Amino acid sequence: MTPASIVAKVMRDEMMEKAGAIHPAYGFEAHVGYGTPTHLRAIEANGPCPLHRMRFRPMRVE
Repeated sequence: MTPASIVAKVMRDEMMEKAGAIHPAYGFEAHVGYGTPTHLRAIEANGPCPLHRMRFRPMRVE
């Protein structure tokens, strides 16, 4: 693991913690944006928030 990847992970984790405070229904601080079953259930229950990538397969409407 390179120092740059460590810095990127720390920055992403901090960003997801802030996102969790802004959008508490999604639990971003726990799954840090990965498509875990818990995260997908939160999206199903609450719909997507502005942080969700609509091109991500589970989010796409076909």
